[in-house]
Amino acid sequence: MTQNGDDATLVRRPGVPDLRSAPDGDEPAPPQDPQADQPLQELPQDRNQALLEAAKQVGALLKREGHLFALAGSVAAYAHGGEKNLQHDVDFAIRPEDAEAVAATLHEAGLTVYTPPEDWLIKATCFGQPVDIIFELAHRPVGADMLERAVELSVDSVRMPVLAPTDLLWSLAAAFSEHHCDFGAALPIARALREKVDWERVRRDCGDEPMPAAFFFLLERLNVI
Repeated sequence: MTQNGDDATLVRRPGVPDLRSAPDGDEPAPPQDPQADQPLQELPQDRNQALLEAAKQVGALLKREGHLFALAGSVAAYAHGGEKNLQHDVDFAIRPEDAEAVAATLHEAGLTVYTPPEDWLIKATCFGQPVDIIFELAHRPVGADMLERAVELSVDSVRMPVLAPTDLLWSLAAAFSEHHCDFGAALPIARALREKVDWERVRRDCGDEPMPAAFFFLLERLNVI
């Protein structure tokens, strides 16, 4: 879901304790597996299944510690019945005020956790897969109301809260801009979940922004909505 620059200098933000930075230069890479005795080569070689394994691991950790969160992004779409054609990472939504506690939970479980230059998320690595812990969606802080609307679903046999379809489609459409406008990634999700989405609310919450409006026009021409 995220668009992050490569080779950027990672910085620590106040409130996120003792996070491990990504490797720089010739420094050895930090351990990426939350279970030291489980080598990465034993994990599923299929990328989609590897992302699901990471989602299950992180979701189970957050659920066990009682954090308020919801699965987001392409894995959330899959949980709602979309295609098993996942994007390049796993996304979770949390409230901004919970970032420190969530980072500590993941760090204590042995995951690599670090802060990218962007100030709206923290990043983790689980089973070799990137995990984004997002506390702003489309430039809006994630609120308790959105997380409380989440639906508990089975994600490859592990039950966890998943963003409601309307909130999920809003998060995708509202994020479109002149610099990030990949309709091709969002179109299959919209098509798969169209009957579960309150499209009027998505339109209203996106306002008059031109890129979301262009996406809605495409959906209309394709008879998705």
